[in-house]
Amino acid sequence: MKPADHARRRRFLGRILPVAIICAGLSVALAGCGGSNAHTAPASTHAASSNSSLMSIFGSDTQLNANPARTIGILKGLGVQVVRTSIFWANVLSNYTYPTRRPAQLKPTDPGSYPAQGWALPDKIDRAAAAAGVPLFVTITGPIPVWAAGPGRGTQFPVTWKPSPAAFGDFVRAVGTRYSGHYTPSGQRTPLPRIHFWSIWNEPNYGSRLTPQVNSGGQPVSPQLYRGLVAAAWKGLQGTGHTTRTDTILIGETAPFGVEPAHIGANHKVVPEMVPLAFIRALYCVDPSFRPLRGSAATRIGCPASSSGFKAGNPALFSASGWAVHPYTGGKAPSAPVTGPGSADFTSFAALPRLESTLDRAARAYGSNAKLSIYSTEFGFLTNPPNPGTTTVSPQNAAIYMNEAEYLSWRNPRIRSFNQYELIDPSASRHGNFDTGLKFYGGSHDVFAGRPKPSFNAYRMPLWLPKTRATRQTRLQVWGCARAAPLAARTTRRQQRVQIQFAPAHGHYRTVRTMTLNPAKQGCYFNTFVRFPRSGTVRLAWSGAGAVQYSRTQAISIH
Repeated sequence: MKPADHARRRRFLGRILPVAIICAGLSVALAGCGGSNAHTAPASTHAASSNSSLMSIFGSDTQLNANPARTIGILKGLGVQVVRTSIFWANVLSNYTYPTRRPAQLKPTDPGSYPAQGWALPDKIDRAAAAAGVPLFVTITGPIPVWAAGPGRGTQFPVTWKPSPAAFGDFVRAVGTRYSGHYTPSGQRTPLPRIHFWSIWNEPNYGSRLTPQVNSGGQPVSPQLYRGLVAAAWKGLQGTGHTTRTDTILIGETAPFGVEPAHIGANHKVVPEMVPLAFIRALYCVDPSFRPLRGSAATRIGCPASSSGFKAGNPALFSASGWAVHPYTGGKAPSAPVTGPGSADFTSFAALPRLESTLDRAARAYGSNAKLSIYSTEFGFLTNPPNPGTTTVSPQNAAIYMNEAEYLSWRNPRIRSFNQYELIDPSASRHGNFDTGLKFYGGSHDVFAGRPKPSFNAYRMPLWLPKTRATRQTRLQVWGCARAAPLAARTTRRQQRVQIQFAPAHGHYRTVRTMTLNPAKQGCYFNTFVRFPRSGTVRLAWSGAGAVQYSRTQAISIH
């Protein structure tokens, strides 16, 4: 099971101050902010700047762990393209009861020397995904075995303290071997399906995932730790045939908020967390002006004294398939920047252009033109109900913000994926849960039960109108997606069509335009401009999955 996220909610409620909702000029062609009810400036009409191949990634740990085949079937029916899961280093070794010394029977690079029970769930998920024809995305991460921790961990448990890069590299090699497509576990008849999609560690700038974040003097430590883990994992994947020529290999998986390194530890009531852009600068060993660190300025944060061999010694930082990010918005619209102490180094959704610039400038500091793609790999909106926290939104606004974020992601060719984290809320409790599900909690009797939130339909059929006010002589942009349409096109070999429907006040919906999708070139998406005769509401309809599906509705004003 995934390690407890009891501290995660505190990250949003305790670290982010109330923010001003400010329309910021983003490189993702923002059309406005505050949701699609605002009267905003028109978006660019140049479809060439859009990202037609935006990948949908979904994480649903509770359901996936309970019943992999059923969960993957549900997600496939929603049109999900990739399912994310994690392999936790310590969990694979759980039968060894967390010894302080490495067990004599363990051959760290040989997956057959690990307890069979430790591989049981990952194997089951792997086979279920392959049977359904849905790619699996695996994050290899901590917690770690006790014997792999560095000195000074104290009583920390689960353990994330100073993981040994060499030991982690051996474990990654074992994982890479097991899921190479050529490995048949003892007692089984067929090889395990190959996994082609990886990321290295989860939220290394967050203190419950990797510790310590800083030393007693407030100098960054976690970037140095992560640099070592990335290098070792990269070598382990490469050595087992998983390269960027055949696989997608991501680094980062950074949490979006935090505290500047020098200030971490001032508030001991919260889990220490480093702001991600400061984390990245220290990871790449550059100063705030993106000059490579040298001498004592470098060595005091674990960087080499000379920058001459940095690029060659850290190939993953320049050659990975992309940087994974968790661009949560702290309860704000995707277009609204999150402000407060340290916010210049946040990577909430509105700040993604800063992330792109930081990565590019860090690479250029070493003469590299690398422009890592950005992958959103964990994202969603906490809703009230059930959670009354200050960074939650109403279920209705969650649906609106979800569609806005996907549209803006589609507009930005640098962003390669759109993620939804959680299918169903983990409980109905008002405290300490990560309630970003598409459905409310349905009770402990069935982890698949639950009443849909408005975001359920909003996820199945995204709809976004960047501008919702016009005259009778002008047209409104209508962007949308029938997420399951590409799958329907493949299985039925029929063209898929989406109806744009309009209803005046107190009137019935009628189709005003039909869009024929081209899944091979555009995936599930379409983008068009429509002239509406009067004020009313707009929705999308699609009947390719055996029953008619509808998007959320959007009010428009025509004058």
